[in-house]
Amino acid sequence: MSHDIAQTNGRPAMAYFGETPWHGLGTKLDNPANAEEAIEAAGLNYRVDLQDLKTETGISIPSRKAVIRSDTDDVLGVVSDSYTPIQNAECFSFLDSIVAMEALEYHTAGALGKGEKVWMLAKLPGEIRLKESEDLTEQYLLLSNSHDGRSALRVFFTPIRVVCANTLGAAERRGRGNGVSIVHKGDVRARAAEARELLGLASRFYRQTSELANTLASYYPTGQELKRYFEQLYPDRDGMVNARSKNIRAKLFQLFEHGRGQNIPETRLTAWSAFNAVTEFVDHHRSSRGPDGSSQRANRLNSAWFGSGARIKADA
Repeated sequence: MSHDIAQTNGRPAMAYFGETPWHGLGTKLDNPANAEEAIEAAGLNYRVDLQDLKTETGISIPSRKAVIRSDTDDVLGVVSDSYTPIQNAECFSFLDSIVAMEALEYHTAGALGKGEKVWMLAKLPGEIRLKESEDLTEQYLLLSNSHDGRSALRVFFTPIRVVCANTLGAAERRGRGNGVSIVHKGDVRARAAEARELLGLASRFYRQTSELANTLASYYPTGQELKRYFEQLYPDRDGMVNARSKNIRAKLFQLFEHGRGQNIPETRLTAWSAFNAVTEFVDHHRSSRGPDGSSQRANRLNSAWFGSGARIKADA
């Protein structure tokens, strides 16, 4: 399934607010005051509805429903009849109360595929500074939702390293415990109130992330340790040297020494540099399919946040 940026009224369903995001996608707009404005700006102002499934001869298919995008009539997925759609306005609007406290600002929003995958990225105040250096990591919440029954509404934490503008894998390292996951069954609106606890969870998560990052930035791996680290992430198979894995490992060594942000004296050539070589590779250099550069960046973004790229960073 393609994960190119979705279209709304003939334009990409993607917008960013403030500085250009690390993935370089979207249309620049003024900072929205609330989720409704962000949804409108990003082309997410469509509904999804359930329709009965029937065979070509008109026979109803029991216990299954089609998820239909209202403005295009695209079928976004096939789900069970217990599935409860969460509209884009519903899944994003609970962030407004946190924004009103000046604890968040909207950053990016968009949709992938035909609109079956949507997200909104919001920035928390404050930053992580490693070893009193120029190596800064900003703090974000990423909310994602699907309309195809493949995943729940999720809100989790994703640190973004300023000097490299790459998304760190620490958000996925300990799995779903880092955020709120809401299943599309039952009274999802009531359960969305759980997300209001995110500020406390985020504060704890980023405190732990700061401690972890500073520990990594204080350790200098040997060449052999670095070799084993990259081999664990991209191993050869069946005792035979794999050309693709070998080339990727060579790229990781190059990024470890000369990648973006790897020239900061306090963190250079540390375990933190090794970790960031992996995250930079996944976010900016890993091959991605698509007919053009924009499609490739969109697919790489989807992978880095939600797919195989996120899993690689979790392993790292």
